[in-house]
Amino acid sequence: MKIRVQSIHFTADAKLLDFIQKKTDKLDQFFDQIIGAEVYLKLENTEAEENKISEIKLIIPGNDLFAKEQCKTFEEATDKAIESLRKQIDKHKEKVRSKMSNHKEIVTSEETF
Repeated sequence: MKIRVQSIHFTADAKLLDFIQKKTDKLDQFFDQIIGAEVYLKLENTEAEENKISEIKLIIPGNDLFAKEQCKTFEEATDKAIESLRKQIDKHKEKVRSKMSNHKEIVTSEETF
């Protein structure tokens, strides 16, 4: 899977980029048809502690999945976004399975006529 990381309003260090790479690579365990991912790291100009935003767009066949989290650290925001994407992948796989099973039922019922 190809992962593209963009950091906005700051420069991301190699340690953070490696962390993001490892976390997004783990999504391949749940869905093997992932084409790529785009990660946007933003540093918001607010006085609040939770000023770090991680947005992840997962590119899969058919449509894209998206998660956005805001936390105190980029690592925490990325963790939460990855967990959200994992849940979205599970929902997507279930939807695809139900469509396939409905299609098989229709095909087999037409063959009996």
